[in-house]
Amino acid sequence: MSEQNAPAEYDARAAQEKWQAYWSEYETFRPLDDGTKERRYVLDMFSYPSGDLHMGHAEAFVMGDVVARYWKLLGYDVLHPIGWDSFGLPAENAAIIRGTHPAEWTYANIETQARSFKRYALSMDWSRRLHTSDTEYYRWTQWLFLLFYKLGLAYRKGGYVNWCPSCQTVLANEQVVQGACERCHNLVTKRQLTQWYFKITDYAQRLLDDMVQLEGKWPDRVLAMQRNWIGRSEGAFVDFPIEGRETPVRVFTTRPDTLYGATFMVVAPDADLASELVTEEYRADFEAYLDRTKQATEIERQSTEREKTGVFLGCYATNPLTGDKMPMWAADYVLSEYGTGAIMAVPAHDQRDLDFARKYGLDVTVVIDTGEEDPRESGIATAGDGVYINSGPLNGLTDKKSGIATINEKLTSDGTGEAAVTYRLRDWLLSRQRFWGCPIPIIHCEADGEVPVPEDQLPVELPDLRGSALAPKGTSPLAGASDWVNTTCPKCGGPATRDADTMDTFVDSSWYFFRYCSPQDDTVAFDGSEVAKWMPVDQYVGGVEHAILHLLYSRFFTKVLYDQKMIDFTEPFSRLLNQGQVINEGKAMSKSLGNGVDLGAQIDKFGVDAIRTTVVFAGPPEDDIDWADVSPAATLRFLQRAWRIACDVASPVGTDPAAGDEDLRRITHRTLAEITDLLEIRRFNVCVARLMELVNATRKAIDSGAGPSDPAVREAAEWTTIALSLFAPYVAEEMWEILGHEPSVAQTNWPQPDVNLKTALSVTMAVQVQGKVRAKIEVPASISEAEAEELALADENVQKFLAGRPVAKVIVRAPKMVSIVPQG
Repeated sequence: MSEQNAPAEYDARAAQEKWQAYWSEYETFRPLDDGTKERRYVLDMFSYPSGDLHMGHAEAFVMGDVVARYWKLLGYDVLHPIGWDSFGLPAENAAIIRGTHPAEWTYANIETQARSFKRYALSMDWSRRLHTSDTEYYRWTQWLFLLFYKLGLAYRKGGYVNWCPSCQTVLANEQVVQGACERCHNLVTKRQLTQWYFKITDYAQRLLDDMVQLEGKWPDRVLAMQRNWIGRSEGAFVDFPIEGRETPVRVFTTRPDTLYGATFMVVAPDADLASELVTEEYRADFEAYLDRTKQATEIERQSTEREKTGVFLGCYATNPLTGDKMPMWAADYVLSEYGTGAIMAVPAHDQRDLDFARKYGLDVTVVIDTGEEDPRESGIATAGDGVYINSGPLNGLTDKKSGIATINEKLTSDGTGEAAVTYRLRDWLLSRQRFWGCPIPIIHCEADGEVPVPEDQLPVELPDLRGSALAPKGTSPLAGASDWVNTTCPKCGGPATRDADTMDTFVDSSWYFFRYCSPQDDTVAFDGSEVAKWMPVDQYVGGVEHAILHLLYSRFFTKVLYDQKMIDFTEPFSRLLNQGQVINEGKAMSKSLGNGVDLGAQIDKFGVDAIRTTVVFAGPPEDDIDWADVSPAATLRFLQRAWRIACDVASPVGTDPAAGDEDLRRITHRTLAEITDLLEIRRFNVCVARLMELVNATRKAIDSGAGPSDPAVREAAEWTTIALSLFAPYVAEEMWEILGHEPSVAQTNWPQPDVNLKTALSVTMAVQVQGKVRAKIEVPASISEAEAEELALADENVQKFLAGRPVAKVIVRAPKMVSIVPQG
């Protein structure tokens, strides 16, 4: 476009309105879904509608959008859907304050976010939009619950559960972070309730084994977090006879080889076993201690610095190897969730057991001589390896593995135990005592017990409760909705009640990615043939904070559905990308700190493209971004320079670039080749840096080189536009149109660099002396190692720093680096 016909300046606001309307009218990002192209599925962890989009959304959603746009340009049929995780506590709390129904706040926020998502230029398929609080969605959540129930994977039991006094609901173990509620951050206590669970423990080993499919495709830290949470332990079950009890108490230990040093047993006060075992003489003391235990958090109970406390239960176990009597105690440093809630205490080799033994005058027997001071004298348990002593057949051995195997064999032959594997993972507690969630489709009948709601009566819809009727009262608000909760039994027709709890919202998000494949199908939860076309998800994007919640639960759901032959794969997400957080001045953004950054205001000031590109350019996707350290103003200036290049191109569309300036062509082809490689490893920030270099090189060619009419300038401008469309879609669309092409740039093809042009003729070789760069030499890209070494050693500056010293070693990485190590 000639200078006189070019717009005076880039108008970001006008471009945003223009191209939003175009993309919507022509459904630019709706997949063809006709089998003519290879499919790719890109998915972002969907948003919760708590208000308008914030800076966290700006980072989280742009990363997946870059991948989706790139794959579309590569020629794939890309599915990139949008939806909302729209059940949840914030909506319920807002409704209580406003005296309204949670749906009003929820759907108003969804519409606000939808407008902002479109403004943010996300390449979404809006035809597949879903909300988990829609009846047509949660009907199938209930259907899946009943499937799990039929399979024995959903069950109800009583026991102590995590209770958040602030949220007035139970929490799964995964939702308790360092003893506090992961939502409101208040301390969590214990409460005895009858609740629903999913039997995720049945899949513990498969959840571990199938990680081999994810190695190198998921972040290592996510896999490590899941492995640690599942917590596979190898050891043995040991049966301890209890006086006055017909059946022994079975205990799991990872160190059966130390059984000769077990001198007492400890039971968690809140385990049913403790209440069963305590004698009447000690019951009053025990119950008082139990009440105190309930007030402590798990973090407090497990602290190594906390003073050990406990009460004697008035009974004794027998050590199956020594025959010695072992007093049984209740102590809060043992948790009821661990195995049977009881442990064998080996005080000489476990510090908590030793602290407890010393306080209450219990026996300490050393069974491994580590060469350190005797724990009975030092007060410090010896946990290392050494020589077995006081250990019967193990005496004199030093190999722990052999020691464990020997004792396991003896336990098995004596009928007092066996080798075993256990897991830290506990079943998923899914009941919630709140209203705004998916109702549990079970009816309770005195005659027939638990009765599933018949499939033709799904969905069980929520009643119309508002305002104060939703206020937490320690039980679910649904329990007080008598017209809703009181019903008839589907089996016998007698009076019955509906289950008054709702499901954990993580149930809703454990299968939504399947629903996107056929969101309008009202006959099934998902169409298996459509899932087979699109899944597993090729690229999933979301925060690492979901590593042991959503991601683990989704993997569990997928394996169950695979076992039912509803799908043909065992992992839902082939590749995972974690994004970091957006912080400000080194701290998380918050109202209390006054350091929040308003996304809408930033967009109004700099434009969507500048914000998107700034976020991407700030660093690798997984790193945190400190908004105080970035400059959207500088990014906007870069985008304006790029736009000006498109305006300056003077050659017509279709000009053969072969006759163009060779130097600029080499830069263009080499840059796009590098960007392609960087996109594959998700180093989007470096892609932007390379584009900046290409824009500068093109500007130099226009102003002081080949000039705006040179065919290489058009090629550079077009390729810049295509690559820039991943990060700054609005300005790229404008540039594409200015360059004379029909919209949309998203419908074109990714550039294919010429192998001869993308290879540099020369490179700058760095020469190090003792690890420091002392020279930079321009050399042919094809230089041999011998030639590189000869040039490096001949360099005047290198000789200066060698100062006549003989060379001990030369490391050559032709053509980029030579490292010289002098003697001495």
